[in-house]
Amino acid sequence: MMNDPVPLLHDYLVQSARCKGAKIALVCDGHRVTYDQLETWSNAVAHHLVTAGIERGDRVMIFADNTVEAAVSFWASLKANAVACLINPLTRPDKLSYLLRDCQPTALITQSRLHATFCEPARHCLSLRRVIVSGTISEIDLNALPHAVRWSAATADEHDTAPARRCIDIDLAAIIYTSGSTGEPKGVMLTHRNMMTACTSVASYLDVREDEIILNALPLAFDYGLYQMIMAVRAGARLVLERSFAFPAEVLRHVAEERVTGFPGVPTMFSTLLQLESLKDYDLSSIRYLTSTGAALPVGHLRQLRDIFPGARIYSMYGLTECKRCTYLPPEDLDRKPSSVGIAIPNTEMWIVDECDQRVGPGVVGQLVIRGATVMKGYWRKPEATAKKLKPGPLPGEQVLYTGDHCRMDADGYLYFVSRSDEVIKSRGEKVAPKEVESALLDIPGIREAAVIGVPDDLLGHALKAFVVLDQGRSIGPKQIQRECQKRLESFMVPKYVVVAAELPRTDTGKINKRELTAGSLMIG
Repeated sequence: MMNDPVPLLHDYLVQSARCKGAKIALVCDGHRVTYDQLETWSNAVAHHLVTAGIERGDRVMIFADNTVEAAVSFWASLKANAVACLINPLTRPDKLSYLLRDCQPTALITQSRLHATFCEPARHCLSLRRVIVSGTISEIDLNALPHAVRWSAATADEHDTAPARRCIDIDLAAIIYTSGSTGEPKGVMLTHRNMMTACTSVASYLDVREDEIILNALPLAFDYGLYQMIMAVRAGARLVLERSFAFPAEVLRHVAEERVTGFPGVPTMFSTLLQLESLKDYDLSSIRYLTSTGAALPVGHLRQLRDIFPGARIYSMYGLTECKRCTYLPPEDLDRKPSSVGIAIPNTEMWIVDECDQRVGPGVVGQLVIRGATVMKGYWRKPEATAKKLKPGPLPGEQVLYTGDHCRMDADGYLYFVSRSDEVIKSRGEKVAPKEVESALLDIPGIREAAVIGVPDDLLGHALKAFVVLDQGRSIGPKQIQRECQKRLESFMVPKYVVVAAELPRTDTGKINKRELTAGSLMIG
């Protein structure tokens, strides 16, 4: 180990524990964990992993709910010089089997509640040298797993320090799997440098402070959720960790009780929140900032959020796992550019290219390219997929990220998201971006959520099919919605079919699941 090592990601925890040891770092499931405890427990698990044979660069898969154990395991994996791989607890057994085969972890840290999901995949994973299970599990079930121990055994021996440092900052810190909505999930490889750069950049424009209390109801397996914990630990702040947003009233109760200052979410979460009749019953005055990513917030939702959180800064952001964050819209720009996803985050450059890889000017739609230290190292064990995304940059020897997203930029350098490259629908010979149609639908009073897909059509090639969810108490028919679209869109962009639904299917990360909508539409013709 060097006398003055370059900082690694887990040094955030080491430093905060050293300076703020007795301060509450984590609130979760009724538990209040100090920085000293987080440091001690993560050291214990790290030493246990090393003793079990986990070496530098080995993968540690964490398959668990948002729990204290999951948080401890992330930091412990890094301290053991390993690579953390967090998996959403909603993952099904067949997908988990694929992820275990692909990732080839040497350790699996999980919880007894998920036993029915992980037991068979884990038993057939030959790379595992250790399985650690938290919660109540029988001796029979535990012994049926490879090299398995209880969580209590992994934390039994206290250690003042972590195992000897073997990594440098270009080594992998995490592999985060994409949702796999368009095929097999891909593991995004992120180095310590990638993640520290992203954390520093995002925390700087959000102005995350030591006295921050950040609520996270997003899965830690979702990079947006994971970075809430990393930013909190970096600042020596407090994280209120929720299992999910399934019970929004309960989440709001915790916001009020804990005097939460930072509230990250996605548009679907805020849409749900705005429908709560009990919203006015909670004191939400402590909120300093809201963040939303995935898409620009609908203007109507933006106005409502401002009314509910009058003292809060609202950040609309855009990014993808391959580089964490691309842009943010400064709160002072919300009124003049409400549909923009903003400017490049600090220490990042972006531009747009056409199909011939030439940069385009303002207003022209093309593919977004990102340059900076947040850009991933590549896809785990997928060199061909990596080569499609990482290409030579403007300077010799560098690689930049071709996002695959269609965007345009205005004359001021503000970005407008148009569509994912695999979402463009060709109808009547015209290319249609679903996002543009969805924005028009959300502009219609009474429509709360909207999703647009393409369905096969003998005459049009593909016809546009819209699914909408209405505000509570509103009644709007499909024909009326189509007439409203005709006022807002070109004729070829008006949906041929409109379905008014009670709710829309979600992915594991809370996004609208268009793959499920498409599959259902094809099955019923």
